Amino acid sequence: MAKPNGQKTRLSTARRRRERAPIVSIIIAFSLIIACAVFLGAQYIWNGDTEAGDNDSVAEQDPDDEPFVIPVITEDDPTDEPPDDAEIIPVPKTPAVIVKGLYIDARAAADERSINRYIELCNTSEINALVIDIKDDWGQITYIGGNEDFSGASRNIIPNIEQLVSRLKEQGIYTIARLVCFKDPLWSDLYPELAIRDVRGATWRDAGGIAWLDPYKTQTWDYLAALAVEVAQLGFDEIQLDYVRFPADGRLGEIDYGRAGAEKTKAEIIGEFLLYIRQALASTSAWLSADVFGIIAMNTGDFENIGQDLDLMMQNVDYICPMIYPSHFANKSQNDVGQIINGILFETPDKEPYEVIYNILRQVRNRLPEDGNHAIIRPYLQAFTASYLGAGNFIPYTAHEISEQIQAVYGAGFEEWIMWNPTAGGSAYENVISLMRSENSDGSSSDTPAVSNA
Repeated sequence: MAKPNGQKTRLSTARRRRERAPIVSIIIAFSLIIACAVFLGAQYIWNGDTEAGDNDSVAEQDPDDEPFVIPVITEDDPTDEPPDDAEIIPVPKTPAVIVKGLYIDARAAADERSINRYIELCNTSEINALVIDIKDDWGQITYIGGNEDFSGASRNIIPNIEQLVSRLKEQGIYTIARLVCFKDPLWSDLYPELAIRDVRGATWRDAGGIAWLDPYKTQTWDYLAALAVEVAQLGFDEIQLDYVRFPADGRLGEIDYGRAGAEKTKAEIIGEFLLYIRQALASTSAWLSADVFGIIAMNTGDFENIGQDLDLMMQNVDYICPMIYPSHFANKSQNDVGQIINGILFETPDKEPYEVIYNILRQVRNRLPEDGNHAIIRPYLQAFTASYLGAGNFIPYTAHEISEQIQAVYGAGFEEWIMWNPTAGGSAYENVISLMRSENSDGSSSDTPAVSNA
């Protein structure tokens, strides 16, 4: 048999290859299409885009809806940090008590014998709250805390602050931290750039020679807010801001608040400051209160030009504590008239504690918004004798006079109060509490010695 022609064989093989090529390409392309479809289908199912409970059917999606994506955050992912404008969700707060309180200074709180007497008073009377100096009138922070930034102002007056707060709370005593704000000679000396300045550029001082922090400088807000938060974290139930205002005496005309003073009013700044502190405390369980001049209840707006507008301040704190001491209202020897309160002229207000307290609080009540959207009113009452007013302008304040003020609070439609005695030693209130405990006492001044002079 003759061998096949080699050239023909090569040509025939090439022809067959050419003929098979389209078929092979089609098979390969088809295989690739199937593989891609399987892969994409697996990815689609893996991403969870199916109806809940039915993995065999694909959910229909509105093309106008953006898919919800749950981000996977690792420890190194920078998105783990909350945005600067993240909403602060307040910590739920335990309802505050109806406060019947006493102010005590830091040294009385730190003294074992003294604090034992106060605890005993709380356990044997209606007193259920203590106000303790945490930052005092001289700018001293009365404990040593963990924030080294406060070291220049911190003093070890209350050595075991956390243990003290825990002990009081174990006894069922509501704890209030008094924090003096802008009257601060200590921080003003440490950081003179934050102090109120006069027109010559020097640190301005009030009639008593005391320097104040400038409320227009928000760096002071940062300091006070950081301290308020630290104190709340110590366990105090409430942060009470005092001297939350501008100065009221001294050479006020020499103060230079700069451009800021022309852009916003004092009342606007104090309102913004209170809101700033409230927002800072939102992550804690502490309530916020502010002490104010009692006389601001008698006028609308910032009548005293110190930044205290009652209507505005009531929107930014939980409690307003007007200091309505009868001795602090003008008497006839001071202005030849006296003080008109709720339409009544009082020539010597200090001598009429019930009437003064009742009428000023009636004016406060008339100022409250009808919708109830305002701070709770909790007045400070006078538990000292104002002998500095001079003969004929004051009376000794005994348990009787203090009891009259308390009854006036209730008569005016309010429930809460705090007694103020600036010396606040261990026995400052004992005569008062003794009367309150005695069911048979008629409150006679002759039976109860006067509390200490202011």
